[in-house]
Amino acid sequence: MTVTVICRRDPANRENPEVRVFDYPASDGVSKLGFIKEYAWSLTAATVLTLRALVSGGVDVVQMSSTPDIYFLLAAPLKLFRRRVIFDFKDLSPEIYEARYGRADGLMYKLLRRFERASLRTADHVVAVNASVRSVALHRGGLGANRVTVVGNGPWLADLGNRPPQPELRRGHRHLCVLVGMMGPQDGIDLALQAIDHLVHTIGRTDTAFTFAGIGDYVPEGERFVAARKLSSWVSFPGWLTRDEVYTLLSSADVGLEPNLEEFVTPVKAMEYMAFGLPFVAFDVAETRIIGEGASELVPRGDVVAFAERIDALLDDPARRSALGDTGKQIVHDRLAWDRQQVPYLGVVAHLAHQKFTAAGGTAV
Repeated sequence: MTVTVICRRDPANRENPEVRVFDYPASDGVSKLGFIKEYAWSLTAATVLTLRALVSGGVDVVQMSSTPDIYFLLAAPLKLFRRRVIFDFKDLSPEIYEARYGRADGLMYKLLRRFERASLRTADHVVAVNASVRSVALHRGGLGANRVTVVGNGPWLADLGNRPPQPELRRGHRHLCVLVGMMGPQDGIDLALQAIDHLVHTIGRTDTAFTFAGIGDYVPEGERFVAARKLSSWVSFPGWLTRDEVYTLLSSADVGLEPNLEEFVTPVKAMEYMAFGLPFVAFDVAETRIIGEGASELVPRGDVVAFAERIDALLDDPARRSALGDTGKQIVHDRLAWDRQQVPYLGVVAHLAHQKFTAAGGTAV
């Protein structure tokens, strides 16, 4: 079986020599018009590269991913040629739009709802990242339960294993707290920074470094907040890190931060923390609780004071940190790792490939 991935260009794209990669230069948008241009460019590039894949080795099953939910425009004609389509349903575009712009109406919001429904209904099968997203697929997409399978996106066990801690990552402080991942306006980074502000200036905790590793639209605003609140001695934004650099950072930290407020989002940050035995503080929202209960300290939704106080308490309690970290590692090993999640996913792919071959009068292998 040959796997071809069509994606934005990135130096890490070719880490796996067994995967054929067709990539294209990124074109990022920030404004609404910028996002439209970005999506148009991505769709055009993906169409050209899909045609290249079709003529240079063939395609039996096509997987399109959210977001943006625009690839049904490409998937629909592929189905005319008996290609089977999987929709990888991870993020809810309408909810992300609402979180970014504070409104759930208007032309753009309505278009996003239509695009989402078209993506769901075009697919032969939907793989949903969690139970909350599966529920959306069933109700907003009007799909039968047999057409939606939950497949999580946990890490490979083979990639895990703590690296030697690097004391210099603490930047001269006694403790280190980290937040790793994309940082958009909807990710609650502002709440994490407000909690740190309270922790430093009100509680008086000045022995801890905070590293926000990653990129995203919110980073410039976060840096302005840090400067305005005179937090630069404690908070840093090092930007994009390689996978090994992230793993070393997680191996060197004491506490992870997960300030997400979206009920439907699978907290990838949390799974990475847990994989490295790193306890974390998070707001008590549905999917975070499902994944991280027993491996984290959960505080009331949006309560930045409680968030700060729980960080403070964890830093003073190494035994509690160790217990939460051990539980998190066990949950990843037993349930969340891709080694476990790949089983239902491969079942979906095999089933669709069988359909494709039998529809063509052939024999599935």
